[in-house]
Amino acid sequence: MKLGVFAVLFSKKSLEEMLDYVKERGLDTVEIGTGGYVGNAHCNPKELLADENKLEKFKQAFESRGIQISALSCHGNALHPNREIANEHHEVFVDTVKLASKLGVENVITFSGCPGESEHSKHPVWITCPWPDDFTIVVDWQWKNKVIPYWKKQAELLEEYNVRVAIEPHPGFVVYNTETALRLRSECGERIGTNFDPSHYFWQGMNPVSSIKALGDALFHFHAKDTQIDPQNTSLNGVLDTKSYRDIANRSWVFRTVGYGHGEDVWRDIISALQVIDYQGAISIEHEDGLMSVNEGFTKAVEFLQEIIISEGAKDLWWA
Repeated sequence: MKLGVFAVLFSKKSLEEMLDYVKERGLDTVEIGTGGYVGNAHCNPKELLADENKLEKFKQAFESRGIQISALSCHGNALHPNREIANEHHEVFVDTVKLASKLGVENVITFSGCPGESEHSKHPVWITCPWPDDFTIVVDWQWKNKVIPYWKKQAELLEEYNVRVAIEPHPGFVVYNTETALRLRSECGERIGTNFDPSHYFWQGMNPVSSIKALGDALFHFHAKDTQIDPQNTSLNGVLDTKSYRDIANRSWVFRTVGYGHGEDVWRDIISALQVIDYQGAISIEHEDGLMSVNEGFTKAVEFLQEIIISEGAKDLWWA
């Protein structure tokens, strides 16, 4: 496993400045945003695909520094009921797959998407319970009419370009937990796996270690981000929380830098679980901590994870 970072944290830096900054802090990999919700500050797939000189210069920026690209990320909703949004996100996904193939990057990261409740919807509809029966009908319609047909088609694209898609399970999308991630893979093929972000599992009450082991070789890429549960607010309101992320004092949970939601023992168990399933990819730091600046959160995450990865990596598994 190699320690890396989701480079959209440093969108205000140029590509070269970002890579130098990452290299100075001892990281080996970067995850690059290519559009969708995460933007494309360091990489515009359409431009690079259209200009071989720009593409070569882009590649050299990484090769000259000995830094690998762990994934190209275009988190979006290609199933959005607003066709303009859906088409934009789908086009970015297709271009990102093509660019990944040219660069020799194995993983493209995005969301599963979330449709509306019918062909007449204006906004995505995410269902969280089975009753009244309307909700079950909507979920069945979404999967059968939208989700499975779309991803079966994209599996053909992935096969053509020899690329994998790492779907990030995230509340608000049809794939949000272990079960839905495995269902999509089962329905649409083994080029579809997951980008595993423990922060989304923590606040839904799941055990990341159990989920990692259940996913096994379907886990293609890993985000390092934490969640802190507020016991008082959660005891009053549960974990379904639509308040702004900025309203930290009143939310049931908030995203934190690794180590600030759960302690070292928990994160050691997570890294060990990745070893158990023989995960060889990146540990990609993502920062959404409202209590820390980007540089502070990033630096603390690097120091925290470097110690764990080095110590865990030094151990020989007894059955090896």
